Amino acid sequence: MNHQNVILSPGLYFVATPIGTARDITLRALDVLASADVLAAEDTRSLRKLMEIHGVPLGGRRIIAYHDHSGTGARLKLLEAIDEGKSVAYASEAGMPLIADPGFDLSRAAAEAGHTVTCAPGASAAVTALTLAGLPTDAFFFAGFLPNASGARRKRLEELRDIPGTLIFYESPKRVAASVSDMAAVLGDRPAALCRELTKKFEEVRRAPLMELAAGLEENPVKGEIVLLVDRAREAEVSEGDLESDLQAALLGNSVKDAAGIVAEMHGLPRRKVYQMALQLAKGS
Repeated sequence: MNHQNVILSPGLYFVATPIGTARDITLRALDVLASADVLAAEDTRSLRKLMEIHGVPLGGRRIIAYHDHSGTGARLKLLEAIDEGKSVAYASEAGMPLIADPGFDLSRAAAEAGHTVTCAPGASAAVTALTLAGLPTDAFFFAGFLPNASGARRKRLEELRDIPGTLIFYESPKRVAASVSDMAAVLGDRPAALCRELTKKFEEVRRAPLMELAAGLEENPVKGEIVLLVDRAREAEVSEGDLESDLQAALLGNSVKDAAGIVAEMHGLPRRKVYQMALQLAKGS
């Protein structure tokens, strides 16, 4: 038996569930599912099956459905349970709750009512894909699902074009080819990755520039859960002549160190490289 029955204080407990492989659940998540007074889920059948796999008994509890179409009635029912001093565990169908999944209104309402809101964290398709994509991870932006229509999709991509980080999208297999084509048209031929069926039997990662990725999808369509990642926009390469001109201008009223710092920041270049060039120019003048 992997779970323990623990005493949970009254409050709302978000529970992350596996995105594919059932064993990717955490021991703490199992403890919360075993111990909560009230269980709620985006998909009651998925949670029931997950609990059966891990031998977590319902113990006479029923699972309350809570999703985007539940309305305020279901939310109020869960809040009332917390008001009565009960612990409420809410699980998404897959991955972290609220990340392109329901739960935000419930979280906000519970917090505004002064209740404890906490989380048993776990798997996330977005972060898992970022780990595998081979794209920069120092900054990223999760954009969720793009609009269905191409015009609206391209407009949204234009809004995201200049974000200085890796872009992460969720997409359906039916729309993914059209979405990647629109990405290539709006964002340019940036490095990208398509990750599908993460942690499952047919896990696959395709890494290629957007245009190549789009062509590959036309020839070899994909199925399953998909995460798309696109590299940030890159500055155009600066020619050595332009760099030298900018340094000469900066050196007129600044020290070598300051001039190098100004030009390096202007072009997003390493300070050491620009400083060495500034030194050479200063010696030659």
